[in-house]
Amino acid sequence: MTVLITRPAPHGEALAQALAAKGIKALVQPLLTIAPGAGLLTLGDQLARLKKGDCLIAVSPHAVKMAHTYLTEKEICWPASLHYVAVGQQTAATLADACGQHVEAPQQEDSEGLLALPALMTAAGRNVLILRGNGGRELIFETLAERQAHVSYCETYARHWLALNGAVLSQQWQQQNVDSLVVTSGQQLEYLYRLIPAQAKPWLMTCHLLVPSERIARQARDIGFRHITTVGSASNATLLATLSTTGTTG
Repeated sequence: MTVLITRPAPHGEALAQALAAKGIKALVQPLLTIAPGAGLLTLGDQLARLKKGDCLIAVSPHAVKMAHTYLTEKEICWPASLHYVAVGQQTAATLADACGQHVEAPQQEDSEGLLALPALMTAAGRNVLILRGNGGRELIFETLAERQAHVSYCETYARHWLALNGAVLSQQWQQQNVDSLVVTSGQQLEYLYRLIPAQAKPWLMTCHLLVPSERIARQARDIGFRHITTVGSASNATLLATLSTTGTTG
């Protein structure tokens, strides 16, 4: 088994090193880079407007890390009286380390799981601040607005897609016997599919694709992937456990 990891630094390299320690060959090709978001300049003011019992939602570790770096530089503290919520366990751990508060996260690590949390089912009348990147799904915002919450975004990080030569890369990957892919977002999956030229798409569709959620798995099936594993989380630990089992059992 040879695994292609498409997630950005530093998670891609860390997963590849962990796989190598278990004797599993892995290649790393990020599809994007992460940079500070334009919304950081307003983050302090947005936090100051939140009141006791309001909610702050983080959608990824990147959203938290960029926010925390900015707040630390500006000597701004995370509010102590908010209800902190994260999409997944990894994001929750990152946010808890940053803000020093309890952070709630759903077992189903996606937007749908987050929206089913009791605190967000009863969000009417409360302010909700969502830390996220540029673009992405609108489900959380739209659903909470329908529930009569006062919702706002802060784009704390920005994704910058890399200009890659898909023809050259797909040829290299096939020569290196890549047969498994790790893709951790729907946007990355869409970009990867567009990147690969038509003549290499049959090879791409035969690869074993590992994704964090059923939503992305459905997207992959619609594209034409046939061998898909829904891992249930975007964390490296979960991906490593799944790939280790696959690598030892075939």
